[in-house]
Amino acid sequence: MVAVALGLGSSLLWGLADFGGGLQARRVALLAVMAVSQAAGLVGIVAFTLLAGGSFPGVADLVPAAAGGVAGIVALTAFYRALAIGTMSIVAPISATGAAVPVFVGVAGGERPGAAVAAGIVLAVVGVVLAAREQAPEGSTAAATARRSVVLALVGALGFGGFLVGMDASTDEGVAWALLAARIASFSALTLVVVATRPRFPDAPRTLGFLVGIGVLDLGANACYAAATTQGLLSVVAVLASIYPVVTVLLARAVLTERVRRVQEVGIAAAIAGIALIASGA
Repeated sequence: MVAVALGLGSSLLWGLADFGGGLQARRVALLAVMAVSQAAGLVGIVAFTLLAGGSFPGVADLVPAAAGGVAGIVALTAFYRALAIGTMSIVAPISATGAAVPVFVGVAGGERPGAAVAAGIVLAVVGVVLAAREQAPEGSTAAATARRSVVLALVGALGFGGFLVGMDASTDEGVAWALLAARIASFSALTLVVVATRPRFPDAPRTLGFLVGIGVLDLGANACYAAATTQGLLSVVAVLASIYPVVTVLLARAVLTERVRRVQEVGIAAAIAGIALIASGA
């Protein structure tokens, strides 16, 4: 049950961070959102690693986490852009289909979840797919933007899947070190892009504080997920962690008054039912 709690905790924190990041990306340069939030997360994980202690596991052991970090930053950038130009209640569930990547890797590696867990995984994935269904917008420009947001969300899904797999491969050497390796790699890649493009950074303290908060939430989610992979099956934990679109969809409905169709409500309910099944057999 510890793995279930940690997996769900990562979903809650990711959902909050994604909603905040997507909202800020509509107001501030995307790369500025990424740079400030990721820098805050880097400071946090350095402090966490120092407090956790433990010997350095070796560069080779942390390569998967570093690779996952690069995949993750590409995914997050694409995802935030999709949230900024598209409908959050559509984009967020699509990105969660990246759970298929670690599930496939886990099963290919010999993991055999029970019947209830397998059914929960299927139901949760079906749920996020249903939550992504919406009527096509009218107008060629709106339709093109909607399609672009879906493509970006799919890029995010693949990248998030790569991040989940990379983290799982390195957490045996220590959660803190795996998180640090991933964040150093992702922040280094992001810094190169920022230096090359020189985006405009916000100077309002409130905005900067909001971006820092997004980074802290994202770091907390990553930490919960990394810890969960040491307590349960990858194929289970990855899906639990991928329920974050439910949080983003509900926030988009409450704060932005985005309309959620009946089929999307069915999808959210299916995702929650899937969580219950996974928890019952984990």
